[in-house]
Amino acid sequence: MGGLIALVVVLVLAVIILMSCIKIVPQAHAYVVERLGAYQQTWSVGLHIKVPFIDTVAKRVILKEQVVDFAPQPVITKDNVTMRIDTVVFFQITDPKLFAYGVENPIMAIENLTATTLRNIIGEMELDQTLTSREVINTKMRASLDIATDPWGIKVNRVELKNIIPPAAIQDAMEKQMKAERERREAILRAEGEKKSTILVAEGQKESAILEAEAEKQSAILRAEAEKEKMIREAEGEAEAILKVQKATADGIRMIREAGADEAVLRIKSLEAFEKAADGQATKIIIPSEIQGLAGLAASAKEVFK
Repeated sequence: MGGLIALVVVLVLAVIILMSCIKIVPQAHAYVVERLGAYQQTWSVGLHIKVPFIDTVAKRVILKEQVVDFAPQPVITKDNVTMRIDTVVFFQITDPKLFAYGVENPIMAIENLTATTLRNIIGEMELDQTLTSREVINTKMRASLDIATDPWGIKVNRVELKNIIPPAAIQDAMEKQMKAERERREAILRAEGEKKSTILVAEGQKESAILEAEAEKQSAILRAEAEKEKMIREAEGEAEAILKVQKATADGIRMIREAGADEAVLRIKSLEAFEKAADGQATKIIIPSEIQGLAGLAASAKEVFK
């Protein structure tokens, strides 16, 4: 009976030992295995069996990217201004063996390295440059940390300055400066608005004067054209009246000639019609062909009355 119990105990112990020797490495993890205290190998994802009592898992390493937020660190700028800056470091373990044996406390080492690197970079910059050069500081820190952590099997992907906290006096001065700058910009915008308003008013007055002058010009042109049209119509009316008188005179002379009157009578009648036409206001007189011999008739009359 006792032997059976011992056998069962041995079997149970064997099963427990066997189960403890079977290891499953999950995704994005790696196990550093030592044999008798010395580095043996690195297990990647999957099922692994170790030698009992000889092999041990010395380090379980996470291969995913990790984020560490470090507390604010006091730094001094080139112009002797003390401020506090906290940083965020994004890193990833690339070599589990180096990570396990490279440095005793990798996270603390990264924190101290970040603080010293930050002090070195900020010490070469003035306050205003520090506040406006976050990207430059981030790039320099990432490059320095990546080189320094490479022997530890760590790759620094990104470094971000989370907060830059200057002294209270500097903050008050910056707020006053920002307020003065806003007031200056407001004054400039107001002056530019008044300037544009004045220019627009002047341009409006100029355009109004141009339109008025153009309107007066068009009005003068229309009046001149109207006067010209009126004069043309008056001249045409006078010419038409003269033509009608001449036609009536010609008809009378023709009737006298048909009645048997001699040439002397006809010329005298033509002269009388010419005298009536000359009494008008017309500036032009059309002399009919019937009285073209008027000069000869006048000469004959002069000889008779001598």
